Amino acid sequence: MRTPENSADLVAAEDVLLFANAAITATGQREFRSGALDQQLSLDFLHAYIRVNYRRLYAASLALDINDHNAARIVLGLLETAGEASAEERRTEGRLIAARLARLPPQRVYRLFGEVRRAGINNRRTRAIMRDWLAARPDLGHDAMKYRSGVKTAARHVHLRCPQGAEPLAEVGAFLFRPGKLPRYEHPLLDAWRRAHYEQGAVAELPFTVAEGFAARHGMKRETFLKRAAPRMTRLERLRTHAVAQRPDVDLAAMPLTRLALYVLALPFEQRAARRTELTGALRTAARRAAGRHAGSWGRVHAVLDDSFSSSGSGQKRRRPLAVALACHHLLEVLAAPGAYRGLWTSGRGDALLVRPWGPTPLGMRVLDALEPGPGGAAPDRLVIVSDGWDNAPAGLAGEVLRVWRARLDPGRRTAVVHVNPVYDADGFDVRRLAAGVPTAGIRDAEDLPALVEIARFAEGRTGAAELHAYLDRRVALFLGEKDTEKETENETEKGTMS
Repeated sequence: MRTPENSADLVAAEDVLLFANAAITATGQREFRSGALDQQLSLDFLHAYIRVNYRRLYAASLALDINDHNAARIVLGLLETAGEASAEERRTEGRLIAARLARLPPQRVYRLFGEVRRAGINNRRTRAIMRDWLAARPDLGHDAMKYRSGVKTAARHVHLRCPQGAEPLAEVGAFLFRPGKLPRYEHPLLDAWRRAHYEQGAVAELPFTVAEGFAARHGMKRETFLKRAAPRMTRLERLRTHAVAQRPDVDLAAMPLTRLALYVLALPFEQRAARRTELTGALRTAARRAAGRHAGSWGRVHAVLDDSFSSSGSGQKRRRPLAVALACHHLLEVLAAPGAYRGLWTSGRGDALLVRPWGPTPLGMRVLDALEPGPGGAAPDRLVIVSDGWDNAPAGLAGEVLRVWRARLDPGRRTAVVHVNPVYDADGFDVRRLAAGVPTAGIRDAEDLPALVEIARFAEGRTGAAELHAYLDRRVALFLGEKDTEKETENETEKGTMS
């Protein structure tokens, strides 16, 4: 019989895992089966519950692979309730917040600073965190140009001193608060902005999102503008404009794997078929880069991949679940031993490049197929299921198959089974599970799959709360021990696109 202390620890571990799944998958946006308001209310409750009851673990979740939306919410919650923490907790939280802000895309941080100002959070620690982040920016003039309202709000909130004269900070202050007063700027971007009001040639010197407005004002043709702006575009901006400009020099293989999968699924079937070699090669290259040192280390891997109609997502997250499944398909092929991977789509399709959201979700039938021995009569070492968990053809078959398999056919757990779910279930405050004995983890990007499989083992019930806390402590130590270097603006912009 468990002691009360052990029971409390077990409940705490389950709550933390539940919150981790939500923080990885949920963005407060509409999903296929739930509206945006349901998502937001569910997240509001979870954040408040975990922060009040497990504040240390709530702060430690900043070191996990949670999405940017929830990372910003955690930072705001910690800053807003600083009076509830001890002095030691505030010191640790300050380090975690600073480290996480350094990894967030700048537009997300400036939006967070706006929420801090609206919430009236103006204590000394908050101002210090904001000032330190602004001081660490590689080019505040670039930020003032691209995120003008955000920089202006942050500068006002922390009372940023902008001296007079020709210093860089003075020019930024003049640009933000006294636009048009200086005859010229020493900062090349700020001066290009000044000249772009009357000089068409200066438009190409500006960041792409700023230049678009000036191009429209000058009546520039879209094709001409894109050609001139190409050298200053980020990889994500090149990807977005690729279909319009038909640029042959876009390096698709350099894109993040899940982002690339979203791009592929947005193409018509005819283009996918015509560009099969290019697209497949890019997906495999991105998968090899994402696998890193884990490549080839997972042995025999069978996967069940959900391409049912619900994988179409929503208007705000269009085809996101299907893109995660497609990206996982290519990543698992790299993680498996050479020639030891088998991917099964719920629709029965065999061509991964041409998948589309269609039909019901017969997970049970596909799980049966995936558990069959492969060449040589050997069962898979790993079975990975990528699905939203709505097994409906027939309902509940997948959970029953996995229960019988584990109880009768594989009690020694020779085959490791894990379910990764890209969709947050607002009603259940968690991602939907297939069966109680199947470890389930939320997933946002396929690139996080190896780390999520490690987290999922805690949900299986074979490890205790102490192991989970030790794992979180290791992640925090690693997170704070890494050198907090600033990412390139290009990479920041790509990651910071609204979820």
